[in-house]
Order: sequence, then C-alpha cells, then structure tokens
Amino acid sequence: MIYLDNAATSWPKAPGVAEAMSRFLLEEAGNPGRSGHRLARTAAERVESARRALARLLGVSPPERIVFTLNATDGLNLALKGLLRPGDHVITSSVEHNSVTRPLRALAEQGVQVTKVPCFGDGTVDVDALARAFRSNTRLVVLTHASNVAGTLQPVAEVARLAHAAGALFLVDGAQTVGAVPFRVADLGADLLAFSGHKGLLGPTGTGALYVGPGVDLRPTREGGTGTSSELDVQPSDLPHRLESGTPNTVGIAGLGAALEYLEHRGLEAIRAHEVALVRALREGLREVPGLRLYGPEDPARCAGAVSFTLPGLEPSEVAAILDASFDVAVRPGLHCAPDAHRTLGTFPLGTVRLSVGPFNTLDEVRQVVGYIAQIARSWG
Repeated sequence: MIYLDNAATSWPKAPGVAEAMSRFLLEEAGNPGRSGHRLARTAAERVESARRALARLLGVSPPERIVFTLNATDGLNLALKGLLRPGDHVITSSVEHNSVTRPLRALAEQGVQVTKVPCFGDGTVDVDALARAFRSNTRLVVLTHASNVAGTLQPVAEVARLAHAAGALFLVDGAQTVGAVPFRVADLGADLLAFSGHKGLLGPTGTGALYVGPGVDLRPTREGGTGTSSELDVQPSDLPHRLESGTPNTVGIAGLGAALEYLEHRGLEAIRAHEVALVRALREGLREVPGLRLYGPEDPARCAGAVSFTLPGLEPSEVAAILDASFDVAVRPGLHCAPDAHRTLGTFPLGTVRLSVGPFNTLDEVRQVVGYIAQIARSWG
C-alpha cells in the first residue's frame, strides 16, 4: 500500500512505538500517581518523560504547562469551553476544522459572540478583515496553524500580535503542524496550543496535549481524581492536575514517548525538508494532468503536508475508491470534517481528494501516485 492519508493519522507509526506500548502493558502498566509501588512509579515516569519531551520539542517551560488530552479536538474543547463565557467575543476563520466550528456553535447558543472572518481562495486568512473584527469584549482569537484540507500555513505570528494588542488571547489548532513543522510556542505567539499525538508526532491514536501559557486561567471541564490533594473535594489549582482528571491513557503516552524519541533523533528540520520536497513533487506532477484542479498555495513552503485536487467528471469519492481498489493507494475524499474550508475553496458540497504525505513516504511513491491519477483522468474521466 501507498499511504497518503497522514493528515487523518500517521502510518506507519514511528519505530519503537508498538514495542513501547507492548512493553508497557506487559511490564509497567500501573496507575501513575495513584500508588507508591514500582509499577505505579514506572508508569508515572513514562507520563512525565513524555511531557518533558513535548516541552523540549515546543520550547515550553515548565513542562507542567503541557496537559495531556485524548486528541486535538479534546484540547480545543478544553480551551474553548474552559475560557469563554456568555458575553465574550471570539474571532475565528472560514477554514477551521469542525473541532473548532462545532464547539463555537455550541458556545454561541450559550451567549458567546462569534465572528468568522473570511479567507482568500488559497485558504489564507484575510488579516486585514481579522484586524477589523476586534471588539471591546473580544476574549479570544482561534485559528488553525495549517488547513487540514489545502495545507495552507497561516500567518499565526502576525495574528498573535493583533490579538495581544487588543488584549485578547490566542489559541492555535496545531493538529496538522506539531511534529511536522519545526517551531517553538514563542515563535507562534500562542497562549494556547492544542495538538494531537497521532499525526505529525507519529504516536498512537488517543493521545494529544494542550499547552496552557502563563496568565491563562482555564476552568476545568471535568473534575475527578488526580492522585494529588486527595483530601480536597475541589479540583487542585496547579497544572497539569487542574485539567487532568482520571487515569490517563498511559499505554498511549508510553507509545507517544517512543515516537518523540524518534523525532528527536531524526530532527524536525529534516522531516520538514523531506515533506516539502514530496509536496513539491506532487503539485508539479499533478499540474500536468489535463483538467485536474489543485487547491491551496502554489509554494510548497507555504503548506503543511496536504494537497487537495478535483478531477472533472469524477466525484472525489469515486477517485479515492479507484485509487484504493485498483492501485492500493490510501487517500481521503470529501469534506474532511471542514465544510467551511470547502466553502472557502469553492469545493462544497462534494469536497476534494486529499493526498497527505508523511515522513515515511518517498519520492518514488509520490511519482507512482501521480501516474495513477493521470491514468484515472484518461480512463475514467
């Protein structure tokens, strides 16, 4: 199989992930922070070691500002619902994933005011329109770092400056960039950063995290056991315990820790250069297919690892089915849980075919897929 659905989840996982998870279940699977015996201590060290590795990757100090979540969606909900109150105003964009759009819709029904600023045809946010959207009660700006549909990298540092100048906080959805695009939190200017562990970080599903910056006070969206301050009937006030209740996904975090070791060894700069080369080869090759339409920025350096296209005469779902059944190529068609992004690109309601590369794809694979798509255009279009 040629796997080009890394924007949904990475595959294969980093070397050592499966082994770390198996070893944890067989030898180390205590409940972290809940007991003093060896298994509990070892499990706690696996969790804290992964937390420290994430902090190093993102330039975060102290590591306790990294809160483990189930995925990016979980982290975004924790940030949005832990921060916003009725009467607050929030600014977002027209290319967001449903993990932002749906919580904001729910909050709007509770009295939160939501402004959705437009994006240009390549998916880039209109910064001037965003600057005009601020109000006296603007509490937050939330923006994806990169579109999960077109790969478009947003000018997040510029948006952060606008938000902070207006006295607002800035939440970044890093689902498509953390682990794939090298950066430090300080580079983004983010007060909050939500991300998954199973995409660019190459770890297992069911893992993710939320960075909570200084001066950000989130109300817990759930309370419960933390292994600390058990004598209290209120949630502890210190991070990460304030936002981490219940037994964590320790086996998943053990796998994530192994993935982070691999990323540290290979280097994010090398991974980024590799994926930019793959995206460039995809776009250059697909541009030669008669009738095919590409979406997103032309410059691969302005994209994460996703490339979207449509073929005349064929629905995206048909193209994906042919690639799967006839050529053993895995891609994702449709709306990609981001209908607003497709409205912006002009591809709603059928969506696009999305090819999303990862660190284990090769130029030869990309060239093969371009050839298969050209064959589909000739034979089925």
